[in-house]
Amino acid sequence: MPKKKTRPVDRSHAATGVAGLDNILNGGLARGRTFLLEGNPGTGKTTIALQYLMAGAAVGERGLYVTMSETEDELKTGAASHGWSLDGIRVFELAPPENLLTEEQQQSLLYSSDLELGETTQRIFAAFDAVKPARVVLDSLSEIRLLAQGSLRYRRQILALKHFFATRNTTVLMLDDLTTDEKDKTVHSVAHGVIRLEELAPEFGSDRRRLRVLKYRGNPFRGGYHDFLIETGGVRVFPRLVASEYRREFKRTTLGTGHKPLDQLLGGGVERGSSVLVLGPAGAGKSIIVLTFLVSAIRRGERVAMFVFDEELGLLINRAKGLGIGLDAIRRKGQLRLMQIDAAELTPGEFSTRVRESIEVFGAKTVIIDSINGYQAAMPEERALVLQLHELLQFCNRSGATTFVTVAQHGLVGSDMKSPIDLTYLADTVVLLRYFEMAGEVRRAISIVKKRTSAHEKTIREYRLTSRGIAVGPPLTSLHGVLRGVPTMVGGRSPREGKPR
Repeated sequence: MPKKKTRPVDRSHAATGVAGLDNILNGGLARGRTFLLEGNPGTGKTTIALQYLMAGAAVGERGLYVTMSETEDELKTGAASHGWSLDGIRVFELAPPENLLTEEQQQSLLYSSDLELGETTQRIFAAFDAVKPARVVLDSLSEIRLLAQGSLRYRRQILALKHFFATRNTTVLMLDDLTTDEKDKTVHSVAHGVIRLEELAPEFGSDRRRLRVLKYRGNPFRGGYHDFLIETGGVRVFPRLVASEYRREFKRTTLGTGHKPLDQLLGGGVERGSSVLVLGPAGAGKSIIVLTFLVSAIRRGERVAMFVFDEELGLLINRAKGLGIGLDAIRRKGQLRLMQIDAAELTPGEFSTRVRESIEVFGAKTVIIDSINGYQAAMPEERALVLQLHELLQFCNRSGATTFVTVAQHGLVGSDMKSPIDLTYLADTVVLLRYFEMAGEVRRAISIVKKRTSAHEKTIREYRLTSRGIAVGPPLTSLHGVLRGVPTMVGGRSPREGKPR
């Protein structure tokens, strides 16, 4: 067995230790440079800073945490909540000198802020000289800004700190909680790179956090917003998915379902690396249709990843069992990754990461998203949803995975059927399901209204949901107006009611 090649260590960048962040920064923080991490209180600055120092300690680099707003005990308590120990990291608690708080000193002709600022700077330098660290965290700039009492003095102080650390080839992460003056961009122009953390509060569900790299001199980075979580164990960042960065060579074969009438409708089946949209009203059988494709993929020996938004997993498993599909047994064999998705708790970035890992790590060749209606609930606006889905479907296609997504339309029958979002132009194949009335019964019809990759049957067929799965009948050539819900007979003849097989 050939020996696996190890990736060379990037000596020019200091890894942050935050999952996903180094990917966004294209390697980490440039060594010997000063960076700014800003965000309102509670956005995760301290957690990221501690992870950054611990990543250095793990490779034998000394770290110094200079705190002016939290005590050492508070930092250690916060670290302990994640199961961390700060062994190997020096914490320097910088409090105002006692002599500057006396009544005599406060009544001095000199401004106490002048003395405090100078004393604070000298104590930072002294702490550095005592430890000689490779990584430094300065928390927080709000205290220095208050002591400076002016933009000019504040800028000069930051430049002095930057020059001091640069001459000692130290990588510095400065934290700013934006509690004094959010409009002051002094440090933005001085810092080598700027990362901003944000916290959003949706109308329902948990808080959402995201970050954005505003600046990084001389280093390409992944722009835009990236979702992240603060969980036990630290911060985890989900880099924005860019489909153009992924390309895998694969053969675009036609994949049949093993169900002859359905394959005839599809022109033989669906192509590997394509996307299929199953569109229809509630209860029309969209989940059963995609389960049919799931079973055919399992029979080919492939792995499948299914993401369920709308239905509780237990109900889905029991319903599938009634159709002769044992999802639990398939999952136990390691061929199926079945995940319940809570749209109120999951960020779009985390969902994209789960899909990507299902393909790249689990090895799924078929991906099912049921349904987009639930996915839409996780998105702040429809336009962002379309862009996100475009990247997601493109990534799956470029990776050689066949993707099936369902959309529940509003309404049941007739011309009033509406979709919450139009995805028909994104999908390569569109399967349309409809209810129609005939002989005093509500029946179901299936048709293929679009297929980019090959020719397909243009007829409308009736289908039934049986204990053995879906049964598709012959074309409904004797009926007109099936898609409107109330068909009429053609030429006064009785409709040819072929029994679905």
